[in-house]
Amino acid sequence: MKMANSLRAEVLNLYKNLLYLGRDYPKGADYFKRRLKNVFLKNKDVKDPEQIKELIERGEFVMKELEALYFLRKYRAMKQRYYSDTNKTN
Repeated sequence: MKMANSLRAEVLNLYKNLLYLGRDYPKGADYFKRRLKNVFLKNKDVKDPEQIKELIERGEFVMKELEALYFLRKYRAMKQRYYSDTNKTN
């Protein structure tokens, strides 16, 4: 039972983190929130601890991909701000 509680806490933490990251999703926060909720509800009946761990790992991968997407978007915005003027003068 202790393992189930720790996995539950991990799943809740993953959901909260993804929900937080979804605020800046390119298609909108509402779109991301609906998709996130649907995915978690689809897997709510999974009881096998190993399968739950695999799903948590997949969720963590999605988190890393979202973070990379946001960093890339910020990098592109910064690059446009600082390097677009030099391209025009050359």
